[in-house]
Amino acid sequence: MKIRLGLSLSLSGRYAAMGRQAEAALGVFAATTNDRGGIRVGGERRDVELVCIDDQSDAVRAATIYRSLCFENPCDIILGPYSSLLARAAAPIASEAGRVFVNHGGADDELFARGDPMIVGVLSPASSYMVVAVRLLAALKFWRKRVAMVAAPTPFARAVSSGVERECEERYARRRRVKVRVKWSAPFDPKASPAKLFPALKRNRVNAVLSAGSYAYDLAVVRAIVAANLNIPVLGCVAAGVNAFGTELGAEAAGIVGPSQWEEGVAIAPELGLSTRAFLGAIRPALRSEAPDYPAAQAYAGAALAAGAIERAGSLDQRSIRDAFSDLRTTTLFGEFQIDRVSGRQLGHRMLLVQWHEGQKMVIEPESHAETGEIEFPAGWKLILAGFERFKLNRDREDHDEEE
Repeated sequence: MKIRLGLSLSLSGRYAAMGRQAEAALGVFAATTNDRGGIRVGGERRDVELVCIDDQSDAVRAATIYRSLCFENPCDIILGPYSSLLARAAAPIASEAGRVFVNHGGADDELFARGDPMIVGVLSPASSYMVVAVRLLAALKFWRKRVAMVAAPTPFARAVSSGVERECEERYARRRRVKVRVKWSAPFDPKASPAKLFPALKRNRVNAVLSAGSYAYDLAVVRAIVAANLNIPVLGCVAAGVNAFGTELGAEAAGIVGPSQWEEGVAIAPELGLSTRAFLGAIRPALRSEAPDYPAAQAYAGAALAAGAIERAGSLDQRSIRDAFSDLRTTTLFGEFQIDRVSGRQLGHRMLLVQWHEGQKMVIEPESHAETGEIEFPAGWKLILAGFERFKLNRDREDHDEEE
C-alpha cells in the first residue's frame, strides 16, 4: 500500500508560476524517494503516491479539493497549497478532519494564531520577512533612518508591516534612530496612489521604503518610485526575493533588497532529503528554462519533513505524526526546522536578505554568506550622495552600543 500525499497547487491562474515550481519539486521528491525504497513505516517500506490537483489559484476551488482530499478520498499526508490566501481556505478543513496539514506555501501569521493543533509550518512567518532588512538599515551610516512601510490591505502584508514596526522598537534599531515615519496600508494604483503617497514621503524626508503585498503590488510600487526619481537611497520589497523580479525590472532592479526564504547558493548540509546540488540536478530538467525558486525548495522540504515525521512516528496515525513533527530538530535543503509544539509556527528557519546586483540576486545577510559588506543604491536614481563613497552605503562597523 502506498503513502498518499495530497494537495492542491495553482497550475493555472495568478499563482501558476509558483505552482509549477512546487509541482516539479514534489515530483522530484516522489521519484527519488521511491527510487530509494520509499518511506519506512514501522517494519515495512512504502512507495509514495502524489495526488496533486489544480486549484486554479481560486480559494473556493481549493476548499472543495481539500474537502475531497481530507474526507471523501483521504490522503495520509495533506500538504498545503501555495499562497496564504489559499492556505487559509484549506487549513480549517484539514483541522476539521483531524489530519496533519504541512503548510509549505502560506506565511501569514494568522494561520498559526487560530489554535489549529494539526498545522505544521515550514516557512518563516510573514512577520519575520523584513526583520533582517530593518537590522541592516540600522547599521547604515545615516544619522536618522526614516522608514515608509507600504503594505497591501491583506493579512500577509499586515503581518510583514507589523514585524517591521516591532523590530524598529527593539533596542538596537531605536538606538540607531530607525523609525517608521509613514504607513500606507491600501491598494496601490500606479495612476492615483503616487499623488497621495509621494508627498508624504517627501514631507517626512523618508530615506527607506519597504513594500509588502502581492508580487504585482510590489512591482507597481517599485516602478512608481523609480519613475518619480525620488531621492530614496534604500528600497526593499518582498517581491525582490523572486527570480522573476530581476527579469521584469532589468537594470532598475539594481540595489533593491528583499527577503528570501531560500537561495540555491547558500550551502546547507541537510539531515533529511536531497542536498541542494542533487535537488537542482533533478529539478532543472522538469523546469526547463525556469530557474528553481523558493516555492520549489519549500515544497520539497515540506514533503521530506513529512517523510521524516512518518518514519519517526512509525505509523500513519495523524496524532502520532503531528507529535513527531513537534519533536523534529533537523535540517533540509531549505534550512533548519523546528516548530512551536502548540501552534505549529516555524521557529528554526531563518530568512535571508538578498540584493540585486548586475542582474543577479546576492545574499547580503546573514553576513557569513555576504559577497560584500556594502549595500548599493538603486541604479539610475537621482540620489543625494554627499558623504558616501563610490555610490555605495558602507556598513557601519562601529560598536552597536555607541551613543549617537
